[in-house]
Amino acid sequence: MTYTACAPDGSGPWQHALRAGSVQPEAAAPRSPSLVDRVTGPYRTITRFLERRVLVRAARAVPRTLQFLRTPITSGTVVGTVRAQRHSLGLAIGVAADEAFLAMAMAPSRFPRRADYARVSAELADAKQMFSSRGWISRPATYHRTPPPLTSEDVRTSRGWAMGLGYERIAYDSGFAPRSGEPGAERWMGYEPNRQAVAAIVRRPDGADGPRPWLVCVHGFAMGSPFMDFTGLHTARLRRTLGVNIALPVLPLHGSRKVTRMSGEPFLSFDLMNTVHGFSQAVWDIRRLLSWIRAQGATTIGLYGVSLGAYVVALLAGIEDGLDAVVAGIPMVDLPALFHQQSPAHIRARSIEHHIIGSPVEEVFAAVSPLSFVPKVLQDRRFIFAGHGDRLALPEHAHRLWEHWDRPGISWYWGSHVGYVWSRQVATFVEDSFSASGFGCLPPHGGG
Repeated sequence: MTYTACAPDGSGPWQHALRAGSVQPEAAAPRSPSLVDRVTGPYRTITRFLERRVLVRAARAVPRTLQFLRTPITSGTVVGTVRAQRHSLGLAIGVAADEAFLAMAMAPSRFPRRADYARVSAELADAKQMFSSRGWISRPATYHRTPPPLTSEDVRTSRGWAMGLGYERIAYDSGFAPRSGEPGAERWMGYEPNRQAVAAIVRRPDGADGPRPWLVCVHGFAMGSPFMDFTGLHTARLRRTLGVNIALPVLPLHGSRKVTRMSGEPFLSFDLMNTVHGFSQAVWDIRRLLSWIRAQGATTIGLYGVSLGAYVVALLAGIEDGLDAVVAGIPMVDLPALFHQQSPAHIRARSIEHHIIGSPVEEVFAAVSPLSFVPKVLQDRRFIFAGHGDRLALPEHAHRLWEHWDRPGISWYWGSHVGYVWSRQVATFVEDSFSASGFGCLPPHGGG
């Protein structure tokens, strides 16, 4: 659903709003509106018009939050390091924030149009046939090509400052392209800003050159700027406590690579082949970055990702050799399942009718699913954290990854999806996980 400036008869919502704010009925007193009224009236009316719709969507979070709080946390999603079950005001606020974000993300303007169902269904059917015939579904590792190494000559460097940290910004040509004939390839290659890969590099506090550990920290959906990523990935704390160099790559279509107002929007959209290409390019770009890091003299390399970034690092852990540790935070690991779980009922029903939910998409996504790969990182160096009240990447996703990874160390915190940022338990767990894996010089803090 989209809104236009006005309908052919002049009765569209925007035209109505403008008339309501700036034009007096003929029966009104003959007093002319003041200059201030003329200038500010339309602005005030449009603002109220938008606020009503924003508040209506955000208000949907209230009943969904209350429903969550009435439902006891079951043992089926509580594994690893846990304490007694409890609900709290903080958890309720976090759950409400998750639900409000989800309601806003599901704005009618982002709903697929009727013609989109047939187009997306056809793309997935063609992709299933192609992926099956080339063996990418049964042997998903063959879908991912080894990218050329990234050399210093390929990298363009500039400097920046954010959140009290100086950083280097490196940019390089991605060089990624879907294979010829892949459904959605032409659309994907039409996103020109996405052709340049970008990463922020934060050196250890002493700034000394030479061999040292590196962490590659991968942001979540709608992030991709130093301001957000440094906060969301605990960059300053990890650099200080572990004494490591940190690389923060920008995922495809995020940050400076975005092609819409919202960072990452076409990556996770109804165009599901975009998501397949997005994960494939993310793996390609980060593997190139890893080759550059190794050339910098890295002694050990760890991966840390949150949300969408957790999906990417979990996928990389099954593809890239020579990684020493991986931490997946608030992970989503099954995008077809998440699409089914989070879509409004009418979109879900129509998607099932068009075979968008079900076998074709699940088989195609097997080529880019972390659950399709045996992790190459040692079992005692795999770690997961997740939130009991996560309403975006539902707790069952973390549980499935935990099972697939042979039940490694896991920490459940009492909070929502976004609540991990303020969780002392999470920060300590991430720190201890890398410390126990040989990064930095601090001893682990113990249980968390």
